[in-house]
Amino acid sequence: MIGSLRGTLVDKGSLRVTVEVGGVGYEIQIPLSTYEGIGDPGGEVFLWIHTHVRKDSLSLFGFHSKTERRLFERLISVSGIGTKIALALLSGLGVVDLLRAVRDRESGVLQHVPGVGRKTAERLVVELQDRVGSLLQEISAGPDGGEGPAGEARREDVISALVNLGYRRKEASEAVERGTRGTEQNNLETMLKEALRALSSP
Repeated sequence: MIGSLRGTLVDKGSLRVTVEVGGVGYEIQIPLSTYEGIGDPGGEVFLWIHTHVRKDSLSLFGFHSKTERRLFERLISVSGIGTKIALALLSGLGVVDLLRAVRDRESGVLQHVPGVGRKTAERLVVELQDRVGSLLQEISAGPDGGEGPAGEARREDVISALVNLGYRRKEASEAVERGTRGTEQNNLETMLKEALRALSSP
């Protein structure tokens, strides 16, 4: 069972990457939330891996953080939720917004994701309701194998603020990464100012 991979990113698509480790290229499916933080081909990448074994296949799913992987595994444990819908939920909402939607019983938010109908959304809320609290606490607590010193929840809030200001999500995510790299940022206002400074710099 593969738990993580560190190697060279040799190919990158919106929902699939190839990572070369020791001369072997591993094809890994990823959500968009992970895509935004793994850099460009040619660089080193580290991913937490979920190894999905079925009778006729073995698939690898990669994530930027342990919490993201844990949420994916909890999603596919829900009756009727396969890996495709789980990736769509993470790609369409991101970890924090997805957890908040379940916590607040906002099944309508979940239905905005392609492939998720009313019954599926309601099932997700019912079956995950008692599990989301611990995951949100993990995110707010700080470092978690790749979530970074500022914490994923705070980064997501800043990214959302930048998107509301008219920036593209990928552009906003990269600006937050540049603006808070190597710092212990805990204040949302400060993080937003640093990200805006990064966006305005050449």
